Amino acid sequence: MTVRGHDIMVDGKPFTVRGAAGTVRLDVLAGLGANTIRTYGAEEAAVLDEAQKHGLKVILGFWLEHPRRGVSYRDPAFVRRQLDQLKAFVERYRDHPALLMWGLGNEVESELADDSQVWPGIEEAAKLVKQLDRKHPTLAVLAEAGNNKVAKLKAAAPSVDVLGVNSYGDSLPSLPGRVRQQGWTGPLLITELGPMGQWQAAKTPWGAFIEPTSGEKAALLRRYLPPLAPPATSGHLVFLWGNKQEVTPTWHSLLLPSGEWTETAEALAAQWHGRTPSGNHAPRIREFSFTHAANWPAGAIGRAVLKAEDPDHDKLQATWTILAESTDLRVAGDLEKVPPSFPQALLGGGLDGVNIQGLKPGRYRLFLVLRDGRGAAATANLPFLLE
Repeated sequence: MTVRGHDIMVDGKPFTVRGAAGTVRLDVLAGLGANTIRTYGAEEAAVLDEAQKHGLKVILGFWLEHPRRGVSYRDPAFVRRQLDQLKAFVERYRDHPALLMWGLGNEVESELADDSQVWPGIEEAAKLVKQLDRKHPTLAVLAEAGNNKVAKLKAAAPSVDVLGVNSYGDSLPSLPGRVRQQGWTGPLLITELGPMGQWQAAKTPWGAFIEPTSGEKAALLRRYLPPLAPPATSGHLVFLWGNKQEVTPTWHSLLLPSGEWTETAEALAAQWHGRTPSGNHAPRIREFSFTHAANWPAGAIGRAVLKAEDPDHDKLQATWTILAESTDLRVAGDLEKVPPSFPQALLGGGLDGVNIQGLKPGRYRLFLVLRDGRGAAATANLPFLLE
């Protein structure tokens, strides 16, 4: 593996990255047409063997700690400890056949008023890796491309071979141009890609982010992915092939905790020339709304109505959940706690809707999961306020 101009080269041929950040359900991901996964830290390195089994390459991540969390790249003792850990990591995995490149950090520069200490720290890590392994390129990952950070990285970290940028929603179409304007001449990967970040979403009058349904997310992916194909970039990785709590349990989750995939997988398969398992299609949500305004007096009964269908005419099952609106909102993808749930407030839930009663005043979300019984699902939620 090496780089040549804008290209990542594998076995002497340009290699276009198609894949996701994540380490689960690799059989399904490979079937969609993916060829690569991305990890973030040493604890995920065990996925190399599983990736190899499914014909997937791995961008193997090593976590470079963030200054926003209290470390300093001007502290020689900290830097030495981290480089020692990196050295052991590279020496352990550099000969694995699934390894595509080394992912050095993720958004290390995020949430800093002064990011000047970060760029030399990334260079030290990349330089060390290149001394230990000449066979695999080095990748550094930025949170978007603003504040001239691409130019800063290029100037201070010449040992970085491939630039990764995490970008979402309407920021995606202009990203390649904005990166090139800052002077980056090597391969560009979109190392996290999503249809919409919560910071880009509309809000309710009381400040709750409005999440697109899984079908709406699929429609956004169908719009954003084609313009990012080569030569605009050297590939992309969607986020997240798995599930996590970030504002909600479903916002960035392309899989349910129980393993089902959503219509977003169909959008990926179309772009990557693959197929969903057995050619199955996910359920479609045609209507999901409250019969009244999304705020009503505590003690009154609220009702949400649903209209849904399945392209394959599979029998659908609806699962309803109420969670408190999350107050554990973090930055830069840090782990958040799932809010408490209130199953006692759900009355008569089915495929036509559900009633809500018995909650105290406060901010909540009503979540819907539709399953087709064949491994596919649809998700949606509605924020609501009880006064």
